[in-house]
Amino acid sequence: MSSHVTDEAEVIVYWRPGCPYCSSLFRQLDQLGVQYRRVDIWSDPDAAAVVRSFARGNETVPTVVIGDLGLVNPPGSEVFALARERAPQAVAGS
Repeated sequence: MSSHVTDEAEVIVYWRPGCPYCSSLFRQLDQLGVQYRRVDIWSDPDAAAVVRSFARGNETVPTVVIGDLGLVNPPGSEVFALARERAPQAVAGS
């Protein structure tokens, strides 16, 4: 876990074009009603640095950041549970 902290508790999904794991996670989060912001690490060098800070120097996507917690290639159910706890405004019906 890194000490990187976002300005507010939101769900941020760092991704890159062509990533099948990213597409799968987007579908899962959409089905679960989780609101999230997509950040393409190929078009944002700062975003790539954030991913490296959570993924042991690698640019592994999807990486999800909620507050100060970073998850590397998590299942949608884990993101949903953590979003309910740390960013409840991002979850429909919370």
